[in-house]
Amino acid sequence: MVRYSVPDMLAHPSCPRRLAGAALALGLVAAGVTAGAIAPAASGVALAKPATSSGTSPATSAATSPDGGSDVIGGSRLGGAGVVVEPGLPPLPATTATSFIVADADTGDVLAALNAHQRLAPASTLKTLTALTLIPRLKSAQQVTAQRDAPSVDGTKAGIVAGTSYKVSDLFTAMLMMSANDAAVALADAYGGLDATLAAMNAEAAYLNADDTVARTPNGLDAPGQSSSAYDLALIFRAGLRDAQFRQYLALRRAAFPAPGGASFQIQTHDRLLNSYPGMVGGKNGYTVAAQASYVGAATRDGHTIIVAVMRDQPNFWAEVQVLLDWGFAAEAVHPGHPVGELVPAGPAGRPAPPSTSPDSTAAASGPDSAGGAPGGGRAAAGLAGAAQPAGAASDGGLAFGRIAMWGAVGFGALFFLAALGQLMLRRRQRLRRDQRYLAGLSRLSALGQVSDRP
Repeated sequence: MVRYSVPDMLAHPSCPRRLAGAALALGLVAAGVTAGAIAPAASGVALAKPATSSGTSPATSAATSPDGGSDVIGGSRLGGAGVVVEPGLPPLPATTATSFIVADADTGDVLAALNAHQRLAPASTLKTLTALTLIPRLKSAQQVTAQRDAPSVDGTKAGIVAGTSYKVSDLFTAMLMMSANDAAVALADAYGGLDATLAAMNAEAAYLNADDTVARTPNGLDAPGQSSSAYDLALIFRAGLRDAQFRQYLALRRAAFPAPGGASFQIQTHDRLLNSYPGMVGGKNGYTVAAQASYVGAATRDGHTIIVAVMRDQPNFWAEVQVLLDWGFAAEAVHPGHPVGELVPAGPAGRPAPPSTSPDSTAAASGPDSAGGAPGGGRAAAGLAGAAQPAGAASDGGLAFGRIAMWGAVGFGALFFLAALGQLMLRRRQRLRRDQRYLAGLSRLSALGQVSDRP
């Protein structure tokens, strides 16, 4: 058997080519392995909760469990069925709603609730999530050309015409003020299409800890798997109240909406309380045959802003919402500071700690390194204007490290490849020189008559 030393193997004509191929393969494999290792971390940053096949998540199932466990978003008392209210407060008015919530928008205190986390079809109240998601991502003066899918949508419409250009602010006005479904679709198209918009909406809901909410449409029309809860509607609306544009759109009573050819026509608010209830900030109503009536809105009086959300109610629910608002102001005046739960802040700070299984885990959960934060922290407290990425992101330290490792592996492979390529070029140059010397010698011998082409 012939044995070769390392120098002999490197000197072999085929060695540089083999080294180059091996180096390139090594670099690609290293990059692929590293990227595969960090892929779960990268996907975990985009959304705060993994969706199951039905569109729910494990956190959602826990939050809506009837046993009132400690993992319920907003407090254990909100996890059960039936009315929840502190004793000593004025009697709650009668309602026909399947679910409702009364909360203080300033403090986040939940004053009373009925089936707060029951997951129901939201109808057009889901447009509050659409607005909260897209207002920071679209410029109000931006011009949008309506596509064919906008005017073909069912339900209430503003009269959008395909091929006509509309300002984003006009579309938000129509969507929030008169519940225009075609305006919601046009806004989704402006953001990049239905899939991109729904992904952003569900990421926003996850960031807000609205675990009962799953968006399947931008306008709230009934769709399989789409849901929200009275608690989530109040949570979303409270976040919206921190945005000046959101409040401005809801406060409009009438506006001019553009028509083709430079014309315009007047549209009016569908919120009856905006024209009749003192201190009304605004609200969003919704109705479909399957969802029945729903509403979420807020009013300000005597230094308090009260949010009321009702779901699966009878169509003429306005009087019920009004008396629930009255009750909320009376409760804050008579017995403030005794909530039955809270509207949690956005982000990890608003999520309940996982249940402990041992004394060590209990100490770790309550220690100085445990998750926490001031109420209202995260994107909501910082202001929504200018935000361009879906919320719900965790720390990106692991992702940054993974990227460094991946590019390091790619760089190592590239250097190995370049070194082998240089070796190959050097060998070819040496071979060419040898061939040139050989041909020169043949020429000299031929000139002396010592070389013949005859056999």
